Amino acid sequence: MSNILALDVGEKRIGLAIASSIVMLPRPLTTIAYEGAIEKLKLIIENEAITELVVGLPMNRNGDATQQTKFTMDFIDKLKALSLDIATVDEALSSKRAKQELQERGKPYEKGDIDALAATYILDDYLKEGATA
Repeated sequence: MSNILALDVGEKRIGLAIASSIVMLPRPLTTIAYEGAIEKLKLIIENEAITELVVGLPMNRNGDATQQTKFTMDFIDKLKALSLDIATVDEALSSKRAKQELQERGKPYEKGDIDALAATYILDDYLKEGATA
């Protein structure tokens, strides 16, 4: 069985979500620090049988690239060393949606919880689009 891993890339943390390529139900996995992320991702990819990566790509409201877009694209260039298929999905306010959902639950949460849930939204959007890289 293989799995798909989604990333919500930030300058401090990266939120991760996972889904089986068979069941295709995304769920938050964890959050890792940006520093040393490639090495951490190598372990996760091996341990979780990841065969595909999906990265949320931040764009501004009119679809133009931003500084965060460039930052994320630079990170994607580093991910290419992992020799996996990499797809991008417009992350369109995924962090704001995640924060709102966590607030509505009425339970304590940390910033990392927002990032992991945002990655889940990114993966869900990707799977709904037909999961083609």
